Amino acid sequence: MIDEIARDADSRMNKSVESLNQDLHKIRTGRAHTSLLDQVTVDYYGSEVPLNQAASVAVADSRTLTVTPFDKSMIATIEKAIMESNLGLTPNSAGQIIRIPLPPLTEERRRDLVKVVRGEGEQAKVAVRNIRRDANGDFKQLLKEKEITEDEAKQAEDRIQKLTDKHIQAIDELLAAKEEELMSV
Repeated sequence: MIDEIARDADSRMNKSVESLNQDLHKIRTGRAHTSLLDQVTVDYYGSEVPLNQAASVAVADSRTLTVTPFDKSMIATIEKAIMESNLGLTPNSAGQIIRIPLPPLTEERRRDLVKVVRGEGEQAKVAVRNIRRDANGDFKQLLKEKEITEDEAKQAEDRIQKLTDKHIQAIDELLAAKEEELMSV
């Protein structure tokens, strides 16, 4: 029973760390990366679809993305969707290809992005701590129902605390790497 709760907590904590990792990849650093446009959706014949389902997204060089629509009549719609995505990007259509130059980040913008990264990290840490709280609550419930002894409950809580510490450290490492990436010019 204790192992099952610990495995579930570990699994959920891993998902929290992975979710943070995916969120951090969406924060732009000044280098072109196709995941930058992952959250952009396009009105594709009456239904909202992710941009990568309506067009091919590629990296032309370190500061330029190219978007090639599968249907050439979608160029204006895709440009509009990118403009409205609040990513601060200005697409330029060049015939059948849309080029998206990435402007260099200013020092002030870099500092703002670091604050955003830290906020995301804190949310991930809170999620991990909530999972720890849930697992410890399960142990207390088992103890109350006399299914485990006090010693087993204490050992289980220590085990969950070690899992929590491990995942918090992983979150801190992700944050440090992203902050360094953002602040490097």
